[in-house]
Amino acid sequence: MKNEFVIADVLPGKLNALVKNIMSQTGSEDPNEAVRLVNSGEWIIKPNIPELKIWKTIKIGTGIKTADDFRKALKKAGCKIGDWGNDILGKPEFKTAEIKEEIDLVNISVAELGFKKGATRKDIYDRALQLGLEFCPAEVGPQLRLQYPDQPLGEWLLVAMEPITDSAGNLYVFIVECNDDGRWLIGNDGNPDNFWDGNNRWVFCRPRK
Repeated sequence: MKNEFVIADVLPGKLNALVKNIMSQTGSEDPNEAVRLVNSGEWIIKPNIPELKIWKTIKIGTGIKTADDFRKALKKAGCKIGDWGNDILGKPEFKTAEIKEEIDLVNISVAELGFKKGATRKDIYDRALQLGLEFCPAEVGPQLRLQYPDQPLGEWLLVAMEPITDSAGNLYVFIVECNDDGRWLIGNDGNPDNFWDGNNRWVFCRPRK
């Protein structure tokens, strides 16, 4: 039995984003007609599934356990830590793996997740989870910084992790960045409503089967 996509009595001026998208794809200016085309099977909408290639595999649980251990390791490697990154690195929510393991990472843009005009952190996370990706352990932030010495100049990667609350009560996630001033581990706004542009890139974990 064919699954039906049903929305009844759509009123102009009260269109949701899904109906607007259907109208755009079908070319219909009448929302009810656009929905009818989908319901009748005259128009089939296929989701655009991004390719989730493994971008990089890193190790966690390498024996670097405490915030100070990471600070020393980063300094020794010639990396720098921003104030916000340093703050959440020292919070109890930042935990490290007990045993060494490899983690496969996917580097994907907000646009590649289906949000060409950008999206909130919550929508980005929800979409990634729907595709089978997972959040990164917080340890991925400093470990990726240490294990990515050849990061291209100008690259700026957000780590898709459960945000950590900083000393001021704000939510932050790690960012791994390379700029004219060197290779950095920094923090940035992890609020679920914070908006990210389509060209911003996030690093998620891809589970092994």
